[in-house]
Amino acid sequence: MAYLYPFIAVFIWAGNAAINKLSVGVIDPAVISFYRWLLALILLTPFLLKGITKNLQQIYPHVFKLMVLGLLGMASYQCLAYYAAATISVLTMGIIMSIIPLLTIILSLFILKVIPTQGVLIGSILSFMGLIWLISGGHPLLKLGIGKGEIMMLLAALSYALYGVLTKKWTMPITNWQSVYVQIIFGTLALLPGFLLSDNITINSDNVWLVLYAGIPASIIAPFVWIMGIKKLGANKTALFLNLTPFITAIISIIFLHETLYSYHIIGGGMSIIGVILAQNLKSPLFKKASNESD
Repeated sequence: MAYLYPFIAVFIWAGNAAINKLSVGVIDPAVISFYRWLLALILLTPFLLKGITKNLQQIYPHVFKLMVLGLLGMASYQCLAYYAAATISVLTMGIIMSIIPLLTIILSLFILKVIPTQGVLIGSILSFMGLIWLISGGHPLLKLGIGKGEIMMLLAALSYALYGVLTKKWTMPITNWQSVYVQIIFGTLALLPGFLLSDNITINSDNVWLVLYAGIPASIIAPFVWIMGIKKLGANKTALFLNLTPFITAIISIIFLHETLYSYHIIGGGMSIIGVILAQNLKSPLFKKASNESD
C-alpha cells in the first residue's frame, strides 16, 4: 500500500508533461504557470494560513532561502517546461526529466560535499551520451546542434535538481507544507510580471481544464502523496520511483497524444536511465584513500 503513494505522484507528474504539450497554442506558458500556482495558493490558504501566521518568527529568518526555492521549484522549473513543450515532444521531455536524479547527485558533490563515486562518473558519461543520442535523433555525427526546446528543458531539469539539493542543505524549523506554501507565494509573485505582460490571460473552456490539472493534481495532490511516500518508505526508496517517470510519460504520450516512439528514444532514453540507476546504486568511492604505511 505504501508504494502506491510515490507511484501516484509520479503518474500525476508524468501526466503533467502531457498537459504541458496540450497547452501549446491554447494558453500562454507564463499565463498557465501563474494561474497554476495562484490556484494552488488559494486552495491551500484555508488549511495553512493560520499555522503560517503562528509560526512567523520561525519562518522569517529563512525567508531568503524560501524565496530562492520558490523561484527554482515553482517558477523556473514549471515555466521553462511549458516553453520547452512548444518545440519538443513529450517523449523527449520525459527522457530529459529522467536525468534530474543524476543532476541532483552531481550538484550534491559540490554543494553538499558528497564523496564522488564510480557510479556518478560512469552514470554521468552514459547519461550524457544518451542525451546526445536523443537530441541528435540518433545521428550524433550529423546533427550536433541543440534546439531551443531541449535547452529550455535541460535548464528546467537543472533548476529542479538544484531545488532538491538546496532543500536538503537548508533545514528549517517549519513543516513541509508550510515551506511549500511560502515557496508558492514567492513563485507566484515571480511569475506575475510575465502574466501581466501576456497578450491574452483569458480562461476559457479550452484551457480551464489544463489549469485545473496543473493547479490541483500536479501542484497539491502529487506533492501530498509524495510526502506521504517519504514518511512511509523513507526518502531514498521514494526517490527511486522517479526512474519510472520517462516510462509512464512515454506510455501517456503514445496512447493519448499519438506520438511516435522512435529507436533513438529507446536507445538514448535507455542509456540515460541506466546512467541514473548506476549513479544511484554504484556506491564505491571514486578515489580510494591511501592506506597509512607503518614505519
